[in-house]
Amino acid sequence: MATDLSKSSKKRGFSVRFEKIASLITKMTGSSTAFLISLGIIVIWAVTGPIFHFSDTWQLVINTGTTIITFLMVFVIQQSQNKDSLAIQLKLNELIAAEERASNRLVNVEDLTQDELETLKKFYIKLSELAEKENDLFSSHSVDEADKVHREKATYYQKRRVPEKNHNKWKRS
Repeated sequence: MATDLSKSSKKRGFSVRFEKIASLITKMTGSSTAFLISLGIIVIWAVTGPIFHFSDTWQLVINTGTTIITFLMVFVIQQSQNKDSLAIQLKLNELIAAEERASNRLVNVEDLTQDELETLKKFYIKLSELAEKENDLFSSHSVDEADKVHREKATYYQKRRVPEKNHNKWKRS
């Protein structure tokens, strides 16, 4: 059991170190300085082409270098994207949980299939159309209560509307 615990803590230790390194590398390689350094390397490589008579080795150097860097960067960038995606999901989950009329079913929406997401998208398009018909920028609906809330709001706002004096439009009081 003690070996299982030490293996687990070693794995977590590596993960924490990798996460920190990936975050640092992502920040560094996403800078304008990194772009200029990369551009400089390519210019130097291109300028040295005639010196090395555009040999196979000369081409192999840039191809190998870019392939290795690209291969490693895929994992580094994916780690950073996974972390950012999880942070965004948690923030959105907090907003959903804080809003009493929001559907808590959407907390795990990232686990739905593509078809289920498309169905939800169609539903939200319908909600958008309902809000547009109401001509009210502040209308909101949840997945579970859309029709009910829509009817309640329509009744509520209909009672609050009074005709303006000089126009045929309706105005909220």
